[in-house]
Parts: sequence; C-alpha cells; structure tokens
Amino acid sequence: MLYRILADCVVLLHVAFVTFVVLGGFLVWRWRWVFLVHAPCAVWGIAIEYGGWICPLTPLENSLRERAGLEGYRGGFVEHYVIPALYPAGLARPTQAMLGTLVLALNLVAYGVLLRRK
Repeated sequence: MLYRILADCVVLLHVAFVTFVVLGGFLVWRWRWVFLVHAPCAVWGIAIEYGGWICPLTPLENSLRERAGLEGYRGGFVEHYVIPALYPAGLARPTQAMLGTLVLALNLVAYGVLLRRK
C-alpha cells in the first residue's frame, strides 16, 4: 500500500513539474525570481521531448508500482498519461516533437511579453 501511495505521489509531482514547464513562464510575469527555477526546468522538459528521452521520474514511478505488486508501463509519462488523452492513436516521434515545439512556443511567448513590458 505504501509503495502505491508513493507511486501516486510521483505521478502528482510529475504532473506538477510538466505543468510548471509548460506554464511557468507566465508566473515570471508576477514573480521575477521564478525565472531562476523555471528556465532550467523548461530547458529540461523541452530537451526530454526533442530527445525522445524518458524523464527519471517515470522509472521511479514504475519501480514503486512494481514493489506495490502493480504493473508498470512502457514508455514515458507523456506517452502513458498525456498522449492517450490528447491523441488516442498513440505517440509518434513527430507528435513528440510537436509537443516540444508547443512548450517552446508557449515559453517564448511568456518571456517575449515579459521582455516587451520592460
């Protein structure tokens, strides 16, 4: 039971991280210091998508699920949780690159507006 709860906590942390990567640039409009945390997180998230890599939180979650006697899953967090909701057909490399481009574009808009205000 404990490992399942920990695995679920990792999923929540992962969702929070992905949300921060995608939308954190807009928080910088209000709190400038968030840039120091958001910029490296955004670079990491974009690199994960463009590189086709798997975030280290995914194997951690799978390991915890296996210790709980549950089945893990193949692929990454985005492939398992996000893509089925957005693209039921599954994840292909072009789709993953598109997601990376979307994250990059949103952050460029957020930081572009911020720079324009200055």
